[in-house]
Amino acid sequence: AADYRPLLAEHGILLDADERRETIRAQLAAAAAEVGGRPADDPALLDEVTNLVEQPTTFLGAFDESHLALPAPVLTTVMKKHQRYFPVLDEAGNLMPYFLGVRNGGTAHLDRVRAGNEGVVIARFADAAFFFKADTTRKLEDFLPRLDTLTFQEKLGSMLDKTRRLETLAPRIGEMVGLSPAERETVARAARLCKADLATQMVVEFTSLQGVMGYEYALRSGEPEAVALAIREHYLPAGAGDPLPATRPGLALSLANRLDSLAGLFAVGLAPSGSADPFALRRDALGLVQILLEKGIDFSVRKGLEEAAARMPVPVTGESLDETAAFVRRRLEGLLRERGFPFDVVAAVLAERGDNPALALAAATDLAEAVQQDWWQTTLDAYARCVRIVRPIAERHTLHPDLLREPAARALYRAWESVHARLTPATPLAGLIAALRDELVGPITTFFDEVLVMTDDETLRHNRLALLQNIRDLTAGYADFSHLQGF
Repeated sequence: AADYRPLLAEHGILLDADERRETIRAQLAAAAAEVGGRPADDPALLDEVTNLVEQPTTFLGAFDESHLALPAPVLTTVMKKHQRYFPVLDEAGNLMPYFLGVRNGGTAHLDRVRAGNEGVVIARFADAAFFFKADTTRKLEDFLPRLDTLTFQEKLGSMLDKTRRLETLAPRIGEMVGLSPAERETVARAARLCKADLATQMVVEFTSLQGVMGYEYALRSGEPEAVALAIREHYLPAGAGDPLPATRPGLALSLANRLDSLAGLFAVGLAPSGSADPFALRRDALGLVQILLEKGIDFSVRKGLEEAAARMPVPVTGESLDETAAFVRRRLEGLLRERGFPFDVVAAVLAERGDNPALALAAATDLAEAVQQDWWQTTLDAYARCVRIVRPIAERHTLHPDLLREPAARALYRAWESVHARLTPATPLAGLIAALRDELVGPITTFFDEVLVMTDDETLRHNRLALLQNIRDLTAGYADFSHLQGF
């Protein structure tokens, strides 16, 4: 056993994965430098190749420069996804007519290995060129009728049916996220064309290019750049680490595309179960939440789902919408926990803002900061006293300020009235917590010291309970503090 590693090393086999990875990285850089280039940075591809070989030997291959006339994403897809090659880039980041392959073995007959790989990649490029030429003889919009032959889901219709839903849903979502009328027109046009590339020969052959070829073909069809960008971006993010839509029309179309899939597929009973998620709804929900979080967009997921449901060819029940919204909320919970927020802070925030990821993040940030402060427990204790005494009371009582006779009761009412009057939809949770701490803790403590809430006089009792119910409700729409530790 002691001789195992040295014996492998004698034969050029690198047992340690980290050592192989760094060896490949160095070989790639050295080979690319021979032609004044650098290897394209792709950690996932590097990891994959590291695990495909045990004796890595990098070689530099070349192809005719005429192939660079094809869109760069086509070439890189052929090289990376189909052949596991690393593209070579110049100083400006443009593709050069070279590629880097990693052979599993030594340098013997490397010229023949290089020539064989060059023949393979050139043939693949020729196929891509044929598809590209055939596709570009038509405008992107001309491919729309063929979408009727592609099934999205049996009960939800074809990809053309989905496209027609997006044509009205996407502008509505755009309106909800604050797009201008001009931007909504861009979204509507992009929605009409966003799935058309699925019927092109290029995307049929290279499915990972969906959206990317939509962008390329839209530009060649004379569509505005903004429309083409929205087409490309509506699939983003496609996975962990992917960029988000950079344009507002692309963002709105991406949200609409995900909402349509979530609302429709849940309605027909295709919610993910266990590891089964054939329609990638977890990815759709996660992408939806990521966009709203990172872009800070004030958006109700439930209302977005309702808009999508209204366009479905099947009934979408309230129960189905509840289930879908809860599914999205669980993705939000996971992302907030990944950001390091305490479990009780996340639970408190989601109880009130689980429907709005951006507002949930803002509240979680404020609450997580507050619970670390020396004064927090005193503030929470005072507020909790109000909540606990009214928690069993189902009836909502009406407050009559003129019946508050005791000085402590009147002082508490004035403090509540002052805080309540200043609260607006724009008030952050940090502002409310500061008001509780600075203006209500003292009056609450004095009130409970000097006033018997549960008096035998029913009118007075109900009025005092009404005051406490009003104090309890100050946090409504922000967070449910009863989920917090120490409540």
